[in-house]
Amino acid sequence: MEKEKIKKTDQNGKDQKNDKTEEDNIKKEEEKETSPEEKIKDLEDKLTRTFAEMENQRRRFEKEKEDAFEYGGFAFAREALNLIDNLERSKISLENDNSLKNTEALKKILEHLDIINKDMISILKKNNIEPIKSINEKLDSNLHQTMMEIEDDSKEPGTIVQEIQKGFLMKDRLLRPSLVGVSKKTQKNDEENRKDQENKEKNDKN
Repeated sequence: MEKEKIKKTDQNGKDQKNDKTEEDNIKKEEEKETSPEEKIKDLEDKLTRTFAEMENQRRRFEKEKEDAFEYGGFAFAREALNLIDNLERSKISLENDNSLKNTEALKKILEHLDIINKDMISILKKNNIEPIKSINEKLDSNLHQTMMEIEDDSKEPGTIVQEIQKGFLMKDRLLRPSLVGVSKKTQKNDEENRKDQENKEKNDKN
């Protein structure tokens, strides 16, 4: 019994010693974590991150403010283009009306429509909205949308030869692309080119 008591006492002593060692280790860790130098460094890091985030937010706000000022009428401008389209359609419809062809009435109406169209384009230009150049320009996928290909040997392939709907830019932003027809070589010329190429290859072999 005495041996068992001694053994238990020794064990308790070891347990207490282990507990004390663990407590000391925890205290040391806490002292490490809460050292003044590390606290200062941690605060500096937090402040740096906070300032960086504040600066990013300020820049985003400035960009949004600039965009709102510069492009605030973007949606309105795009809707206004429908008026120009309707004017153009009306003009084409009147020109194709056989009962009005070669009449003074048609001539006067078309003159008025042209004046209105020019006035509208002028108003748009004053608000930094410009029509996109298309006819005889090289196709630019950022500005033009191809609706058809037209055989035309007088132009380089990919040259715009017809404008179906006028496109517009608002400063550096695309309001809408120009809908266009572009030139391509005729089928006959393609066949001739193929034969020429075949003949050239035969001659090279000989």
